Amino acid sequence: MRVTFWGAAGTVTGSMHELAVNGSRYLLDCGLYQGRRQEAFERNAKLPLPARSLAGVVLSHAHIDHSGNLPSLVRNGYAAPIYATPASVDLCAAMLADSAYLQEKDAIFLNKRWQRRRLLDPEARDGDVKPLYSVQDAENVQPLFSPLPHRQEREIGPGVLCESFNAGHMLGASALVVRAGGSSGRVRLGFSGDLGRPGLPIVRDPEPLPAVDYLILESTYGNRLHRELESVAGKLADIVNRTSERGGRIIAPAFAVGRTQQLVLLLHQLIDAGRIPEIPIFVDSPLAVNVTEVFRKHAECFNSEAGEFLEHGEDPFGFSRLRYIRDVNESKALNDLRGPSLIISASGMCEAGRILHHLRNSIEDPRNTVLITGFQAENTLGRKIVEKHPEVPIFGEPVRLRAEVAKLNELSGHADQRELLAWLKPLAPSLKTVFLVHGEHSQSAALAAAIREQYGLEVVIPKRGDSFDLC
Repeated sequence: MRVTFWGAAGTVTGSMHELAVNGSRYLLDCGLYQGRRQEAFERNAKLPLPARSLAGVVLSHAHIDHSGNLPSLVRNGYAAPIYATPASVDLCAAMLADSAYLQEKDAIFLNKRWQRRRLLDPEARDGDVKPLYSVQDAENVQPLFSPLPHRQEREIGPGVLCESFNAGHMLGASALVVRAGGSSGRVRLGFSGDLGRPGLPIVRDPEPLPAVDYLILESTYGNRLHRELESVAGKLADIVNRTSERGGRIIAPAFAVGRTQQLVLLLHQLIDAGRIPEIPIFVDSPLAVNVTEVFRKHAECFNSEAGEFLEHGEDPFGFSRLRYIRDVNESKALNDLRGPSLIISASGMCEAGRILHHLRNSIEDPRNTVLITGFQAENTLGRKIVEKHPEVPIFGEPVRLRAEVAKLNELSGHADQRELLAWLKPLAPSLKTVFLVHGEHSQSAALAAAIREQYGLEVVIPKRGDSFDLC
């Protein structure tokens, strides 16, 4: 078995790892690289290997940085199976179509802007923007999915077996074990995907993997310790209360899958307890509406807390002050609201979609708050906002950042250093090498040092294109 790292190597986006086994090639994940617009487009459009050469793709979960470049793969001729949990299959149907739709709409918007500029300045450079893939390309992915439920080992190729385990990161998320023959017998490779935290709302806790020889481990928060989850409700209440007192609105970029539902559940509880005022709350994301239906369909993934809502006939993702927005005109009308309100909108890293319009219309007002609820990758708009740049680029134009920036990292779907080490502990006796991915260098380096000190294991931080023989 040979592994080559093509994405999420030295960064947290674009997860893609190639396995060469018994003369066939497979991918673990096929994620969308996110960052500077032109760099991201070129990286995603130019696949590192011929799509037709692959015998299969195994998907850890449906987040776009792990699944979002599947349409490009299929567009370039890929026609083999894509293995994923049933919940991930259903989520991808909504998420990939939404990703394609947003790319098409953003391209139209930006091209109109360039056309107006050329009317004023005939010498302006050509700004023609093309979407990475179309809605039809996204739809062409769905027939290739092959369900891979948790704890049901399947043969995905001659002599290659794969089994998925609950990763606790989001609905349907998996950690994977691939078993294949090698020169010295059967090689066992583990892949954490994105590892969740114990005690997160809605989803079940991550479960341990069986013994493996090698492990590809995420390191998003490899140098951080999260605050206890018990503090998150109080912190959210403080943010809502102080923004409401000054008459401002809260703009919350949030992933439509998982993070949005977590926020809705917390806000529901805070309003019921009288800890925040009953301000209007909007989820402005057609995708979030569709995803909520997928959540309801896959209650087998819920923890006991979320399951109790359904047992009592209640909707854990809806309440009287909450309104879901699909229509684009209703979305635009939110910018005319006066008085306190809270708008949750995608994308979570502020790279595309309706959140860009809400930010453009809100962040220059110091009464308002931008509520960051998750990790922001390097070079994304969300990262610039977290770092409080005086000006940030939105639709190619600088906008002054005068709104308050608040962070709610406690809801992170990624395990911190302590949780990663605890999950790794039962695997340590059998491991030969740990490969750290899905982390910026400072995070991966810190986690590598901690693993070496605590377990005495060999740890490698691969760069993009690095290959290793596993035997």
